[in-house]
Amino acid sequence: MIVTKKKPFTKEEVEKLREEFDTYIKTVIDVQNKVCSAGANRHFESEKILLDQGSKQSNLWGGGIDIETKVIDYNSFINIRPSDNNTSNEVLDPEIRKEFEDLTKYFFSIIYE
Repeated sequence: MIVTKKKPFTKEEVEKLREEFDTYIKTVIDVQNKVCSAGANRHFESEKILLDQGSKQSNLWGGGIDIETKVIDYNSFINIRPSDNNTSNEVLDPEIRKEFEDLTKYFFSIIYE
């Protein structure tokens, strides 16, 4: 199940987001508009939802979170964008990484309580 929203995920939503990979949830975050689409099998599914809602490609970054260890990763094929100075699966820009991390902690604040 994919859930896309601007507010933190509820406990019930996190349980639904876990359906795809159990302890790992893939996320795509619009770092400009502060919207998260999570729970997809592949990042491009969430990416398409955000693009259809008006997000700009250059603001979308993919990664995920391990719900048990609370480890955030910054790895997705959608991140490979040489035109945005990102030539890796990883989010390379330290400012964007920090924003992605902060937003992930915001959207998944329920697991950090």
